[in-house]
Amino acid sequence: MAEKGIREYDAKRMMAKALPEFSGGQFSYETEPVLVGPDTDMDNLVNEHPWLKTEGLVVKPDQLFGKRGKNNLLYVNKAWDEAKNWIRERMNKQVTIIQATGETTGILTHFLIEPFVPHEEEYYLAITTHRDKDTIHFSLKGGVDIEEVWDSVVTLDIPILSTIKDMDVEGFLPDELGEKKKKVGDFIRAMYNIVMDYHFTYLEFNPFTFVGNTVVPLDAVAKLDDYASFQCAERWGKIDFPSPFGLQKTKEEEYVAELDERTGASLKLTMLNPKGRVWNLVAGGGASVIFADTVADLGYAKELANYGEYSGNPSTELTYEYTKTVLNLMTKERDPEDRPKYLLIGGGIANFTDVAKTFTGIIQAIEEKSEQLKDANVKIYVRRGGPNYKEGLGLMREMGERLGLPVEVYGPETHMTKIVSMALKD
Repeated sequence: MAEKGIREYDAKRMMAKALPEFSGGQFSYETEPVLVGPDTDMDNLVNEHPWLKTEGLVVKPDQLFGKRGKNNLLYVNKAWDEAKNWIRERMNKQVTIIQATGETTGILTHFLIEPFVPHEEEYYLAITTHRDKDTIHFSLKGGVDIEEVWDSVVTLDIPILSTIKDMDVEGFLPDELGEKKKKVGDFIRAMYNIVMDYHFTYLEFNPFTFVGNTVVPLDAVAKLDDYASFQCAERWGKIDFPSPFGLQKTKEEEYVAELDERTGASLKLTMLNPKGRVWNLVAGGGASVIFADTVADLGYAKELANYGEYSGNPSTELTYEYTKTVLNLMTKERDPEDRPKYLLIGGGIANFTDVAKTFTGIIQAIEEKSEQLKDANVKIYVRRGGPNYKEGLGLMREMGERLGLPVEVYGPETHMTKIVSMALKD
């Protein structure tokens, strides 16, 4: 499971789509939240969303950070012209936000606009998935820092082999709800089933309220299991996984993310230090963690250039594109002290990934960049096992000899991360 945060806009969009179905028509969320980005034509928005001119509006950044009110980034019950000017004054501006984890500085690029909803009650709901259970938290005291009133929160655990139907939902809710217990219980059941079906790993409303049978999540935080992106493509609709606030993706990271969206395989790239000398080209999410940890354990954490993976049997073409992207970054410049750089092509013993096929894509990229690899003084270490691994390793050896590149090749007889110590103690 790869847990990734999504925008509040997307969480509410999914809820609006799913809630009537999963509540048997009992509840709905009838709103049209608007997401404004750097390229949005705000003068044309009122033509697409006429309610912007007639409703009081709430505006806030939508970039995976909370405590927007405390950071003076919440604009409430304003007219369209006021909201539009407020966004324009802040768009693409650098701000420093203060959260429980400390200060973070970043650029404001996306804003959420919603109708202002007058209301009286504010509730708190959070649903979290774990390895051995799911947990539901509820409180009558929504709309505040929930940690400050945690003694008001009630908790319901759902064991991994149980369902929400097996649980006494109304029984765990506070008696103060009175006759509203059943209504709140029905809503929680519907939301839990949405979380399961849509592969949310975390969903929080703080607060939410009811206007008749319309549910209004005034503030939402959500995370998805992005490994479910292929099977949930229709449910999720068009969605992106933005970087945490303060961390801007490079154009290469964006490109790999686009490649990843094209396939049921997995292609990931995160740049850590573009001037680093240790570059990982690792098959498998677990292996990528192990390789990165090994580099750090050997004292080379500051030299680790990237983190990422290719897995799930990607095609030769996609593996070529992924490898070429990594090599372009790696060969931009030589080390200032003329020390060698290391390309670690590693992974465990694959269950179904065709090693020869993926290695064919890697070899194509290396052939294309061979002169740049020589100029950057790159040494290549390979360790892999799995279907057709002997053929793949043979192709790697032949490539090194043919191109005159320093390439060392090992199979499953060698410990998975042994090539890391071989390279770094070279």
